[in-house]
Amino acid sequence: MGDHDTHGSGPLDLNLLRTFLAVHRLGSFTAAARQLSVSQSTVTTQIRALENRLGRELFERRAKGVMPLPHADELANQLSAPLDRLAVITGEEPSSTVAPVHLAGPAEFMNVVGLKAVAPLVAQGVRLRVAVGLTEPLLEELRAGRHDLVVATRRPRGRTLHAELLADEEFVLVAAPVWAERLEELEGRELPATLESLPLITYAEDLPIARRYWRHVFDRRLHVQAAITVPDLRSVLTAVTVGAGWSVLPSYLCRTELASGALRLLHQPADPPINTAYLVQRPGNSTNPHVALVREHLLAAAKDW
Repeated sequence: MGDHDTHGSGPLDLNLLRTFLAVHRLGSFTAAARQLSVSQSTVTTQIRALENRLGRELFERRAKGVMPLPHADELANQLSAPLDRLAVITGEEPSSTVAPVHLAGPAEFMNVVGLKAVAPLVAQGVRLRVAVGLTEPLLEELRAGRHDLVVATRRPRGRTLHAELLADEEFVLVAAPVWAERLEELEGRELPATLESLPLITYAEDLPIARRYWRHVFDRRLHVQAAITVPDLRSVLTAVTVGAGWSVLPSYLCRTELASGALRLLHQPADPPINTAYLVQRPGNSTNPHVALVREHLLAAAKDW
């Protein structure tokens, strides 16, 4: 181990290194124990033994999982390739040495766009563990090591996470044809007032997307109570498509319905409101090569969204 082996004597137990690499890749003592088929206390004991041997801490313990310290990243980079090669030589399945990629993001985005981009990677041996949720909790879980990649609807503050632009999603004002036909004769200045008297379908009581559209496009406040609220944009899309009312939705979510005529655009502003999505991960390159593969596929696919 070169200059790492300075605080102990005798050969270093290979199991300590295997356990360390599993914890580093999975970001969790519990997940590493499950993968290695040992108890969590065994993992804890082995990591402490390795830290004592090296004379420094390797992980910062968090409420949810662990965060590798810089020395741990350096050690993992040195160990990853030789331990994976050794696993092949000893007859272990090569795929078992590469941890699943933990990917997280908004439920609607993962359902409509994200999984279409990355699910085919299973044919290359990639294993995926997908979680859905709101951006803020997912970013906290990313910091704690529970995810490898997070699709976020805002850029995280500070330097603890690395974010890169994924895609801009455009918001569109839509309704079923039955409503669109009633509104076709209206001038643009009359449209917002008329819509405020018609049923609005939204995912939250405070109408965040619709209010933003009103401010950005019509330069006025939206004064209306929702006819239906449902905390899932796919369900909002369903309600709008069956003619329950109108809504403002991300364009990627209703592209198929607009193309087929099941939904109609009610307004086409020259400068529609957009929301930027980011692909976020912890700083430094992951020792799991499949994380880079998933990242590259998401970024490449985003160019067509």
